[in-house]
Amino acid sequence: MIDQSPLRSARPACRLRLPVAAGPARALVLTAVFVCAACGLVYELELVALASYLVGDSVTQASVVLSVMVFAMGVGSLLAKRLRLVAAAGFAVIEAALALVGGLSVMALYAGFAWLGQSRPAMVVFAFAIGVLIGAEVPLLMTLIQRIRRQDAGGAVADLFAADYVGALAGGLAFPFLLLPFLGQLTGSLVTGAVNAVAGGVIVLWLFRSDLSRRARIRVLLVNLAVLTLLAAAALASGPFERAARHALYGGDVRLAEQTAVQEVILTRAPRRLYLDGHPRHGYQAAFVRPAMAGPGPRRRVLVIAGGDGLALREVLRFRGVRSATVVDPDAELIRLARTDPGLMVLNRHSLHDPRVRAVPADPFDWLRHGRPGTYDVVLADLPDPRLSRSAKLYSQEFFGLVARALAPGGRLAVHTGAAAPHTLWTVDATLRAAGLRTTPYVDGPPGGGRSGIILAATRSAPSLPPALRSAADAASATRIRGLPPSTLIRPRVG
Repeated sequence: MIDQSPLRSARPACRLRLPVAAGPARALVLTAVFVCAACGLVYELELVALASYLVGDSVTQASVVLSVMVFAMGVGSLLAKRLRLVAAAGFAVIEAALALVGGLSVMALYAGFAWLGQSRPAMVVFAFAIGVLIGAEVPLLMTLIQRIRRQDAGGAVADLFAADYVGALAGGLAFPFLLLPFLGQLTGSLVTGAVNAVAGGVIVLWLFRSDLSRRARIRVLLVNLAVLTLLAAAALASGPFERAARHALYGGDVRLAEQTAVQEVILTRAPRRLYLDGHPRHGYQAAFVRPAMAGPGPRRRVLVIAGGDGLALREVLRFRGVRSATVVDPDAELIRLARTDPGLMVLNRHSLHDPRVRAVPADPFDWLRHGRPGTYDVVLADLPDPRLSRSAKLYSQEFFGLVARALAPGGRLAVHTGAAAPHTLWTVDATLRAAGLRTTPYVDGPPGGGRSGIILAATRSAPSLPPALRSAADAASATRIRGLPPSTLIRPRVG
C-alpha cells in the first residue's frame, strides 16, 4: 500500500527527470541556497535590531539571539535527517514555514512589547524556531543537489556552503543599507518572507516536480499560496497595526514616525513629545542645560553633542552672550526634521533656524578627533540612551578625553546619562574623572520614576549647582556606588 501524503511522495528510486540540464539545475539549487541564506540572516538581524530597540542592552540581546539560533540550527540539522527520503517535499514545507515565521516575527515581537510589555520570551521562541528551520535547510539541499548529479560529498558541501556564506553576506548588507532605511523593520521582514517563500516554492514545484506526486504538488502550491496570502495581508494591515501599537506605546496621537538610517523618530501630537528609538526626549532639557550655561565664566561658544532634535539648543539660546552654537549629531535626517517638521519646530522653538547655530551631521567621536573643532566655553553632551550599543563609545574615557580637550579654560561640560540608574550614573562619573574632569552628579525628576541622571563637570574644580538643585545633588549622592571602574572603548561598562 502506497502512502500518497506529501511527505511520502518522493521517488528516490526513480531517475530524476529535470526540466533543464544537470549543470543549470545545480546552478539553480545553489541560487536557492544563496537566496535562503540571505533571508535567514535578515531574520536574524531583524530580531537583534528590534530586541535591542525594545529591550535595550544591545550586546546581551545579540548574544541571546545568536546563541539560541546557532543551537537551534544544530537541532534542525538533526531533525532534517528524517526528511532526507522526501527531500523535495520536506524542503518545500521547511521554506514555507520559515517564510511565515520569519516574516511575521517582527510584528509578533512588536505586538508583545506594545500590548503585553514583554518581548524577550517571544524573541527567544522566534530565534529558536527560525534556527531550527534554517538548520534543516542544508541537509535537505545536500540531498537534492545529489539527486541531480552524484559528486563526492566534500565537493557538494563546499559548493553549498560557498553559496550559503555569500548569501549571508548579501543579506547582512541588504538589511542595514536597503531594507531598514527604505522599508523599515516590519515591511522589510514581510518582504523577506515573501522572497523566501517564492524561492523555495519555485525550486521544488518546477525543478523537482517529478519528485512529487500530482497531489503533493497541489498541496505544496496551496501551502505556499497560503503563506504568501498571509504575508500580503500582514503587509496591508501593517499601517493600522503600527499606528495602534504606537498609540499603545506612546499614549498619544502619533503625528510623525520615521525610521532614519540611525534611529526611529516618533513625535506625538497630544501631548507633543519626542521619542528616539523609543526613549523620551522631553522634560529634562532645562535641568540639563541651565546649570552649565548659568555657571561662572563665559558662554560665548557652545557645543551641543547629539542634540540634533534642537531641544537642548532651545534652552541654550535663552541665555544672553551666546555668540555661536554648534550642534554635532550623527543623524542627518533628524537634523533635517528638526528644521522642517512643523511639530518638531514648535517643540524646539525653531532653534536650528537661529543664525548663530551651525548643525554638523557627523559622528561626534570622529568630529572631535579629526574635525579641529577649536575650544568651547560650554559643552552639552545630550547623548543617546546608554543601553544602545552604538552609543557605547560616546560614554568612554577616550571620548570624554576628547571633550575635555575641546573645553576652553574654565569651561563647563554637562552629560545626560539617560534614566538615573545608579550604576550607569556613577560609572559615567568614574569615567569623567578618569578623563581628568571634576564632577558634580545630580538627578532631575520626581522620585519614583522618570528621573534623569546628569553630571556637571569642569577641568579645574568640581562645579557648583544653583541652590534649587542642591537637593538633586543630594539625591544622587544617596545612591553613590564607590569603586566603579571607568568605561573605555576596549571595556565598555555603561549600559
